[in-house]
Amino acid sequence: MQTTNIVDENIKRIGEMFPNCLTERLDENGRPEVAIDFDQLRQELSKDIVEGPEERYQFTWPDKRNAIRLANAPTTDTLRPCREESVDFDNTQNLYIEGDNLQVLKILRENYLGKVKMIYIDPPYNTGNDFVYNDNFDQDKQEYVHNSGQYDEEGNQLVANTESNGRFHTDWLNMIYPRLKVAKDLLSEDGVIFISIDDNEVDNVRKICDEIFGQRNRLDRGEMIWVNRGSTKGFNKIVKNHEYIIAYGRNSDRVSSCFGKNRSNELEELEHYCYNKPSPKNPFNDVLFKKGCKIEGVNDIEFKDHVGDEVQLKIISGNMFFKNGELQEDIILRGTWPYKNQIEHYFKHLGTGVPTIDVKGQKWIEIFFNKKGLPRYRKERNTHVISSVIDEANIPNYGSDDIAKLFGKKEIFSFPKPNQLLVHLLSYFADKNALILDFFSGSATMAHAIFKMNAEYGGNRKFIMVQLPEKTDEKSEAYKAGYKNICEIGKERIRRAGKKIKEDNPLTTQDLDTGFRVLKLDSSNMQDVYYSPEEFNEKLLFVDNIKSDRTDEDLLFQAMIELGIELSAKIEKQEIAGKTVWNVAEGYLMACFDEQVNESTIKEIARQHPYYFVMRDASLATDQVADNFEQTWEEYSKDTVRKII
Repeated sequence: MQTTNIVDENIKRIGEMFPNCLTERLDENGRPEVAIDFDQLRQELSKDIVEGPEERYQFTWPDKRNAIRLANAPTTDTLRPCREESVDFDNTQNLYIEGDNLQVLKILRENYLGKVKMIYIDPPYNTGNDFVYNDNFDQDKQEYVHNSGQYDEEGNQLVANTESNGRFHTDWLNMIYPRLKVAKDLLSEDGVIFISIDDNEVDNVRKICDEIFGQRNRLDRGEMIWVNRGSTKGFNKIVKNHEYIIAYGRNSDRVSSCFGKNRSNELEELEHYCYNKPSPKNPFNDVLFKKGCKIEGVNDIEFKDHVGDEVQLKIISGNMFFKNGELQEDIILRGTWPYKNQIEHYFKHLGTGVPTIDVKGQKWIEIFFNKKGLPRYRKERNTHVISSVIDEANIPNYGSDDIAKLFGKKEIFSFPKPNQLLVHLLSYFADKNALILDFFSGSATMAHAIFKMNAEYGGNRKFIMVQLPEKTDEKSEAYKAGYKNICEIGKERIRRAGKKIKEDNPLTTQDLDTGFRVLKLDSSNMQDVYYSPEEFNEKLLFVDNIKSDRTDEDLLFQAMIELGIELSAKIEKQEIAGKTVWNVAEGYLMACFDEQVNESTIKEIARQHPYYFVMRDASLATDQVADNFEQTWEEYSKDTVRKII
């Protein structure tokens, strides 16, 4: 009942590559286990080993090894559904998860490995007033100064990271590093991650991302500048009016943009210039123009061979004759082009009277020649690159107005990101069915932005929001309004945003998914009971191994986590032979946790041929039912994977 041990997986991969590096050792309980012979591995990886005191380039800080260990360590935690705080629980594909985001990410790794198209996070900027997660790193908590005294329901501590703390950058790095390391595993091959940050930690974020994602996977230079004119400080110095958005891809070669806004109706006239004189390295290039092609400004005339200053054109096949502006037969032009391959791609396969798709996926409307005889073309503009500087007039400095429109006052949440900023990123990198993750979700701006994108541009983009239920200050407007923690603000914002978008656009948002499932991080559903041999007796065989406060739906979601089923999968309840049976993803998983389950119930479930079947050990009605369990499945659905908890 725990997530995959990443260290074991890494050892397995190394063993596959270098079998001679595998060895055995005794673990802390004296049992043999597989281990890596690092001396042998070092010999395999380098002729000249760099180790010990020898200097080399590296980015490190106190406790970095523990941060790596923390990212790799498995978790026994689970996620428990909360229907009463959800919206359209049974049908929505959106998730809102409360809890420490590191543990949540480890759980999500089981279900969403390589499935997230875009991650956006707005972590604490480490300004000296932020709260950061205290992951402890095996240190005495007394070593942390200025203890805020705030804890979440599971005892996770938040501490103030002030500049007087000698570990100012170290604590922040130890917080962010393991979270980014786990988050990488969730990204799809063409996935992207954006991190909002300011100059306090931007240099460290770059170095961490270079290490985790690889410098080659920077998107361009790996950052965008967001012009934010919210600051008025600095009368006698340079005013800081920008923030950074660090940008990396899982595999930058696979990342493409322009999925969002539909620009197919915009026409853009672009020119191809031939600057260089012909040379032996640029031989003649034959260009085929198909019948029906249009050339601007030409009507019912014959085109003669043209010799320009920069390029020579000669008809070597057919006659360049036009009627009503259309070429009346195929022709081949031979030109001495400096950019042979580009010209060939641009002009060779123009269709007959139909816009042609070029190698970049763009439609070519028409071609023409300028006064010098150089080719020009006009195309549909269905792509658009994103600028490294975001200075859009419609993007405000903060999202306070977005909060005010929903809650009646902007003071409910301080300094939220504006919807327009996130819509700007989504429009370029989130296709219509993208899954977007924000594991520092705050007031849930990303969820709000996704609703807007789906409503305005179409599509079914889905989100996973993750937020620690950090308590609000008792003196704050949020607390006075009844919001005791940040999660309550985020959930209420999603409810109100979804309702308002549907009210404002009743005709186009009838099928818009504005719901979300609330899941809450908790300890395992299983009892934390361990017995030494001398303590064990036969009475313990009949002790229930499930915690008394856990529901059948809690067990169902833990089964979904362990079996790698998406937590947004459709869930239905069926009545079979008088027992409640859970049906997930149209029969992919079926589960029954009722008491006194007999053979007739199991047979009826088996006849539906689920891929997985899960039930409690204590649910079996009699020893005879238990004895015949495997035989029943072998007879009616032998390929079903059975799991007893």
